[in-house]
Amino acid sequence: MASAYVPGLKVSRNTIIEKVRRLPMKGEVLVGEGDKVTAETVVAKAEMPGMVRNVKVHAILGCAEDEIVSKMIVKEGDEVEKGDIIARSSSFFGLLKSACKANCSGTIDFISPKTGNVGIRQASKPVTVTSYIDGTVGKVIPEEGVIVRTTGCLVQGIFGVGKERIAEVKVLCKKPDEVLTGDLITEECGGKIVVGGAGITFDAIKKGIACGIAGMVSGAITDSDIAEYLGYEIGVAITGEEDIPFTLIITEGFGSIPMNDRAFELLTSLDGKRVSMSGATQIRAGVIRPEIIRAEENSAAAESEEEASTGTLEAGTRVRIIREPYFGMRGTVADLPAEAVVVESGAKVRVSAVKIESGEIVTVPRANLELMF
Repeated sequence: MASAYVPGLKVSRNTIIEKVRRLPMKGEVLVGEGDKVTAETVVAKAEMPGMVRNVKVHAILGCAEDEIVSKMIVKEGDEVEKGDIIARSSSFFGLLKSACKANCSGTIDFISPKTGNVGIRQASKPVTVTSYIDGTVGKVIPEEGVIVRTTGCLVQGIFGVGKERIAEVKVLCKKPDEVLTGDLITEECGGKIVVGGAGITFDAIKKGIACGIAGMVSGAITDSDIAEYLGYEIGVAITGEEDIPFTLIITEGFGSIPMNDRAFELLTSLDGKRVSMSGATQIRAGVIRPEIIRAEENSAAAESEEEASTGTLEAGTRVRIIREPYFGMRGTVADLPAEAVVVESGAKVRVSAVKIESGEIVTVPRANLELMF
């Protein structure tokens, strides 16, 4: 019987979790291997160099480029405030005077007699990285960051947007096939991660913004509603850095799809508990899944209960399609043809025949499938 190995979303009550926490540049690691950390612990920091703004001194003073050095009243390395005079010139026996002022606060980075410009480097900005999850520092990456290790609950979604959040869970729907509507969101949801069922109304999104929720999790959402929430059509690039009021995670797909029972039951069990949440998503190479994590260190149990994130794809396997035009649809593998097939894009790939829930059998590249555990 034909078979293949494909990834699947992970929904586990007790699994081993490792998160790499790395600075975007060289910096200083603030913790050591074996240290206990909380989600808010700053584990590494660095200084982001400020931007350099040019001042066209030669043009402002009306002199030649190579004359600016003699006109400067500051030197490289000097600190200046916006509006400070940095160069002066006079003409007609001192009767006409002109001055050049700093266009920002910072440090004189360079004085160029070739261009006639002066560069002012603005103040550097601190960059910090937190642990994101409660746990233990398993490894230090010198000058870059750490790997934090813990055990606990993990629920991965199929799609998400928004930055990392640390907040308490509040389950608003009683069943996985219920829709999260605006009337379910109240002021007491403020600062919390609310959990719905089969879908989200746009009224719920607006109510969530008004109440100041930290995050929202549901089975599905319409593509038009997520575009309206973001203010633009979502592309294929990695998500997770959107400047939006709350982080959003979808576990099943677009439209109205009940959340799978295992994910709903696990999230329900986390009601009232603090979790870590990230909307970062990348479906192509270097897969990143949006996630909800509840750290509960109990490694002995996790070792025995950890579930594999890959498995065998064969006839009868339950799968979910993760690419258009069938994105989010669930079904069962009907056949795995041995020969590669030329698909609509022109690529020759291995495919799977999938019987989706409507009863229709569709042909899907195997790379566009994930297992449903």
